[in-house]
Amino acid sequence: MPLDPQCAALCEAAAKAGTPFNAGDPLAVRQAYASTTALYAYDPGPLKQISELDFAGPGGTVPVRVYRPHSARAVLPALVFFHGGGWVVGDLDTHDHVCRHLAFAGDCVVLSIDYRLAPEHPFPAPFDDCVAAFRWARAQAVGLGIDAQRIAVGGDSAGGNLAAALCLAERDAGHPLPVFQLLIYPAVDFTADNASLRDNATGYLLTRAALEMFTDWYLGPRGGTHDARHDWRASPQRAASHAGLPPALVQTAEFDPLRDEGARYAETLQAAGVPVDHRLYEGMVHGFARMGGRVDRGKRALDDAAAALRRVFST
Repeated sequence: MPLDPQCAALCEAAAKAGTPFNAGDPLAVRQAYASTTALYAYDPGPLKQISELDFAGPGGTVPVRVYRPHSARAVLPALVFFHGGGWVVGDLDTHDHVCRHLAFAGDCVVLSIDYRLAPEHPFPAPFDDCVAAFRWARAQAVGLGIDAQRIAVGGDSAGGNLAAALCLAERDAGHPLPVFQLLIYPAVDFTADNASLRDNATGYLLTRAALEMFTDWYLGPRGGTHDARHDWRASPQRAASHAGLPPALVQTAEFDPLRDEGARYAETLQAAGVPVDHRLYEGMVHGFARMGGRVDRGKRALDDAAAALRRVFST
């Protein structure tokens, strides 16, 4: 399928404007990424409450934004959400409309986690914060007004990576698992070399060069050590086993360098006996689920994610 016209317009505008991704300045990249929020944001519908709180994480206070939908139920299921941005950019505001959408359409509380970012806080700091966030949510479920037995995890891109790795960590620790993992075009293998990395290396917003830059900032210069790239906390695909993990929805985009990573992870989970729904969104680019203000299928992908959450929370 050809590139979606709405995505093509964004790619053309980005090409004309240039990109700071090769400038080697994470602050410039953060500012550029944040500036797109006004372009992509929209109002998915009214919520009962949005509040701010925090918890004591392994490296200090971790801010959390809580989205609560209108519901007749006093105790709701919850999604612990990790934003994307290459472990370097993104925050509570860049994904505010995404979390609003999932809370509104998914009829669940969404806990958006503002985990530490690289390069100031490289691997495994973001992973450690996200594991701590899930454990905090379970421990504080009563105070948060959520059901400790119905907590899912999810995220887009780097956030999907963190959600997938968290599930492995909780399984290996023998702790209660999330009931579901929502993996939106996840990065899951720093050792990957596949067709989508080559075919979609340039021209579709996220470039392979940008991926390598984010990898350097997250894992260390030159992409980190061999051990870091193979560590399952960074590369969930490299885990020795994927058995016993929560059911998953894996959403991938046709014109995304990470397309084949997500598809392979879905296959790996399925081969391990994990229930998986893999959906490839044709004509889409990386990041499209955050682009609902300009890309119609971004909203549709979040509707699909919300429907999956409703199904799993109803069982």
